[in-house]
Amino acid sequence: MTMGHLLVITPGIRAYREYLLQSISRAFRVHLVLTETPTWELAYTTGHTVVPDLADVDGLVRVARSVDAARPLDGVICWDETWIEQTAQVAAALGLPGGDRRCVERCRDKYRTRTALDAAGVPQPRSVLVSHREEALAVAADIGYPVVVKPRALAGSFGVVRADSPADLVRAVEFTDASGEWAPDLPTHERNILVEEFARGPEISVDSVVHRGTVTPVCLARKEVGFAPYFEETGHVVDPDDPLWSDETLAGVVTRTHAALDFTDGVTHTEIRLTPAGPKVIEVNARIGGGMIPLLNLMGGGPDLALAAADVACGRPPRLRTTTALRRVAAIRFYYPPGDDSLIEEVRFEMSGLPEEVVRCGPLATAGQVKSPPPRGLMDGRVAYAIALAPDADTCRAALDKAGDALRVAVG
Repeated sequence: MTMGHLLVITPGIRAYREYLLQSISRAFRVHLVLTETPTWELAYTTGHTVVPDLADVDGLVRVARSVDAARPLDGVICWDETWIEQTAQVAAALGLPGGDRRCVERCRDKYRTRTALDAAGVPQPRSVLVSHREEALAVAADIGYPVVVKPRALAGSFGVVRADSPADLVRAVEFTDASGEWAPDLPTHERNILVEEFARGPEISVDSVVHRGTVTPVCLARKEVGFAPYFEETGHVVDPDDPLWSDETLAGVVTRTHAALDFTDGVTHTEIRLTPAGPKVIEVNARIGGGMIPLLNLMGGGPDLALAAADVACGRPPRLRTTTALRRVAAIRFYYPPGDDSLIEEVRFEMSGLPEEVVRCGPLATAGQVKSPPPRGLMDGRVAYAIALAPDADTCRAALDKAGDALRVAVG
């Protein structure tokens, strides 16, 4: 297979996304579009363009046409939720795969997702769009507590809250209604809040690559959440041999979800609750999963999702090679500061306290930053992470507990 030419729109945070660039740079020429002069990214790119504003679609299209004129582009990709709609518009302008903006919008807008899945009979929690507190109270009373309140079009669990009573619901609506201030680049709507049935059961995510309508699940992760009543993702466990891979009902839900959304080309991150009544879809994201989930899949011997995503972005069948001899369970844990508004002085691990199963760890905060745990620090409150590899999930979790004991966070 010839080396393709891929336009990557924004690299993301190094700690979370460097492995993606590293993987695709081995098989593709990468031209990177970003808002600041690149540093570490230069090791994985053959060219770059600095732009003042990623929201300027016309500007992005001009850059893409210029790059394409010098060397024809085969595809365009983005793994940042904030800019996936703009990326689809760029792909459409150049006639590249993944250019269906309406499809991306059906994933970005959770109300549109719910509407499409409901029309196709895909199992999901009951969900109602509301515009104010009184309407939310009436809907919650009809659904029955507990309920989940979530913003229509944010990302990363921002503004998602469980409410167990009317008093909780009032606080949740106020919190969710203000959550758009945390992500000003993401879209807002006049009717911006969903009140949903709380789906009981463990939560998983399934990352899939889709090529010409064929849906191929590549990575399955069991999610760990904390800081109730919020839904902060505190870790993930990926087992390439998870018994859920043979669950035909789950596989059918994933396939039907993509058909309902008319998602034919690209990569998705689908979140699902395994309820007593069966799998129910929580949401679908038109991008590679975050939280280093695809890296866990690769480290455990599963396929390289980054490479497969790049393939389908270029209209090629995905390469899905596994490493059978090295298959292990891989897990990640995120760690948080001791309290709100912690002024970070130092984050480090006592290496002597790390068990052998911990194969990678590091800080996610630097000296001088102010960090808070959720809810104030949803997603950006993390100060460190550790990854463990072991024959089973329990051994991974035990190793990550020990890594937490070895973590030292000095605050001012």
